[in-house]
Amino acid sequence: MDSYVPEPAPAGAVVYGIGVSPGVVIGPAYVILDAGLDVPDRGIGEGDVPREIVRLEQALIRTRQQIREIQKSLENRSGGEHTSILDVHLMVLDDRSLIEDVVGEIRLRRRNAEASVKSVCEKHASLLAGVGDEYLRERVADIRDVGRRVIRNLSGERSKAEDVPHRHIVVAHDLAPSETASMRKDLVIGFATDMGSPTSHTAVMARALEIPAIVGMKDVTRKVRTGDEVLIDGNKGVLIVRPTPGQLEEYGRMAEVRRTIEHDLSGLRDLPAVTTDGHGIPLSANVEGVEEIPAVRQYGAEGVGLFRTEYLFIARHQIVSEEEQARVYGETARRLAPAPVIIRTLDIGGDKLATEIPMAPEMNPFLGCRSIRLSFLYPDFFKAQLRAILRASRHRNVKLMYPMISGAEEVKMANEMLRSAKDDLKARGEEFDPDMEVGVMLEIPSAVLTADIIAEHVDFFSIGTNDLVQYTLAVDRVNEKVAYLYEPTHPAVLKLIREAVAAAHRNGLWIGLCGEMAAMPLLTPLLVGLELDELSMAPSAVPLVKDVIRKVSFADARRFTAAAMASRSAGEVIRHARELMQGVAPEILELI
Repeated sequence: MDSYVPEPAPAGAVVYGIGVSPGVVIGPAYVILDAGLDVPDRGIGEGDVPREIVRLEQALIRTRQQIREIQKSLENRSGGEHTSILDVHLMVLDDRSLIEDVVGEIRLRRRNAEASVKSVCEKHASLLAGVGDEYLRERVADIRDVGRRVIRNLSGERSKAEDVPHRHIVVAHDLAPSETASMRKDLVIGFATDMGSPTSHTAVMARALEIPAIVGMKDVTRKVRTGDEVLIDGNKGVLIVRPTPGQLEEYGRMAEVRRTIEHDLSGLRDLPAVTTDGHGIPLSANVEGVEEIPAVRQYGAEGVGLFRTEYLFIARHQIVSEEEQARVYGETARRLAPAPVIIRTLDIGGDKLATEIPMAPEMNPFLGCRSIRLSFLYPDFFKAQLRAILRASRHRNVKLMYPMISGAEEVKMANEMLRSAKDDLKARGEEFDPDMEVGVMLEIPSAVLTADIIAEHVDFFSIGTNDLVQYTLAVDRVNEKVAYLYEPTHPAVLKLIREAVAAAHRNGLWIGLCGEMAAMPLLTPLLVGLELDELSMAPSAVPLVKDVIRKVSFADARRFTAAAMASRSAGEVIRHARELMQGVAPEILELI
């Protein structure tokens, strides 16, 4: 039974996870154990094949209708900002290679439609799970979500997550993105899952619907029973099982503090990010598409420090034409002008880009043919993207950035192709900014260590700490077995960041930082003290980071940074950071 838990946690027990959607709620739990979908698997005769294919086609039609209904509902509830996420599900349904594989299973292996869908979706999901790109690995959930929905439409079974009987906090092993998008906020007041990550579509949906949520709790479904009162703190990633009177009183006090802080933060939108002694540092936003422009303005970012072009290709599941790219980049630049927009060229592996890019499986995708390396392998495609970015530069606020640079020779090659793209546009009479700034992401240690040489060929640097940490420490942060080794404040990482900043300033370049580190308020004084010239982050993170900057002095930030650089461990840096925050902005510690 779904409600059975062999060893429930005692009253007042605290379970930790990753808070992905803020808010604090208390209510009865509705536990969904990972019993799996009961998929019938049976052989069929040759005469049954047409009937199974018809059943499959009907299930695909019904699944498409359901997803469009969910999109419409999501648009009504959240303003439509994230309905495009479910476009990926529609793309899966329209993926002819996947559907043909399912039909092949039915025809050649003589298996029923349910079993064929499961087999093919698992095969495609497993291939995607082996890709080095974190975002693409997490799209595995989207494929499995679509597969489960098709199977349910074949078998007539309903999702338990979409059938919550009354107001509950859902506690589940995992939740599919479409299940989250289908949740009625009047029935599901919060959720917690064993699995999941902050960048998953499930997490994005929770934030869009403003449902407090925690993911990555590992075994919360074994510690909670259906009917248990639980408290979820989506800000801190904490779940309390049957909270005690003392815990409830403490959370009541914290709720008052949060309301005050959030009210104060809302007034920061139009204020500059300037320290108490006058040192300013622009705060920009990382975005994936035009639909996020309202959030850039809403949260007070001063421009776009990273426009991820790969999401345009992922959503279409095909090569996007120069015209379409130019339209998207140009619209983004026009709507944000005169604020700067830094557009990064494709940062993805070719095996998941489109069928037009034939790529063999790689043993180690992290170190394989992806990002700028893929662009060099397909120069016509790369030049088309460069021309599209150049065409957007006519608004005079666009900057171009190359990802995954390992040395100066790659920059010289890319710049030569950029010159050729400019010549193409001149010949066509197209307008562009001939002085558009060009920069590189420093995310490979070799690039940082040769930054003085690279600086001769670019106008700016941007540090991508997500990959810099992984490549420096040789750790895959989404691998649960080694994720504890992922430490942005590791002494080696801090030394590389300091060297990158020093190299930029020695050569008269400005340097930003666009990794997740930029969105961590606890580390804001450290980044200010390192004398970075810009920080770029998720739009919603801007107010908290700005608040810290406006409450700390540049002098104190530099002193703290000097102490951090002398620290002997990542944990020691965090302890110093908490001590500083306690002195300058203690209320921030209530939110992180």
